[in-house]
Amino acid sequence: MTDFPGSPDSAARERDAAESASAFAHPAVAPDRTAAYGDHPDQVVDFYAPRDGRTGAPLVVLLHGGAWRSPYDRAHVSPLADFLARRGFAVANVEYRRGGDDIPRQRAGAEPGAGSTGPVAGRWPETFDDVAAALDAMPALASRELPGADVRRIVVSGHSAGGHLALWAAARHVLPEGSPWRLPAPPSLRGVVALAPIADFATAVGLGVCGGAVTQLLGGEAGAVLGGEAGSVLGGDAGSALGGEAVAVERAAHADPGVLLPTGIATAIVHGVEDIVVPPAVSEAYVDAAARSGETVGLTLLGGVGHFPLIDPSADACAVVAEELAQLAW
Repeated sequence: MTDFPGSPDSAARERDAAESASAFAHPAVAPDRTAAYGDHPDQVVDFYAPRDGRTGAPLVVLLHGGAWRSPYDRAHVSPLADFLARRGFAVANVEYRRGGDDIPRQRAGAEPGAGSTGPVAGRWPETFDDVAAALDAMPALASRELPGADVRRIVVSGHSAGGHLALWAAARHVLPEGSPWRLPAPPSLRGVVALAPIADFATAVGLGVCGGAVTQLLGGEAGAVLGGEAGSVLGGDAGSALGGEAVAVERAAHADPGVLLPTGIATAIVHGVEDIVVPPAVSEAYVDAAARSGETVGLTLLGGVGHFPLIDPSADACAVVAEELAQLAW
């Protein structure tokens, strides 16, 4: 499941496989409504109304994971969306454009490395275009499609690569000047709950998370695993960073939550201690970076839990996720 140094033992891999199988065993849950926020087929949002029929329910904007790659879409977190709707939330499950077999390289990026297989991670800039557009359109869309939702109480959440996007969406007001996604003021959010997020690019690249997905997302050499000190990946010599691509370093300044701090937005992270897909060190690095910026980020580490129970309604970890959301939303 992962390529990071100090690869997990067979027992850890077996646990991860079992957790993955459980999370993906749930049938997809059809939404109550679907609305488009753009013209592309992937620019859609599935809406789930609170199952108890309440009005004034806070809205959870959910961003799915899957290493920003096309085989993974919003359907695999629809059981989580339904679980949250049964807990009294209104839910918006966002789709966005992801990398696929039709992208031999990212624009201005390098050819994938010889060891890489499968679709490229992410589309630059389309993945970020879509998340920004979806969040900008969300209050109007949700008011129309879910009249019972309280769009004054929006919490953004996401898992894995979607956790990265959730943190990024809350940091658009601190993007570099001139960024096409920069907001003039903080977004109107009650907070962010990121689930096992790819939250700090330097650490994720150093650990080879998701087969070099970060380097692919940024247009560097696919599958690159950096040696040396991970902390120097994004801030040092472009010739040694992210596959040797100066363009990747430049893009990271617009995409890496670990450098887009402080945000002033209430942020909580939930991460499994046994996660071998996105190791908890990635979240810990983000929390440390936030502290250095003067900001406190809540980090809940769940013992005996890996990557996938956080989105598995049959797992106890999912109840922890719902509680974290409730603490910010209500």
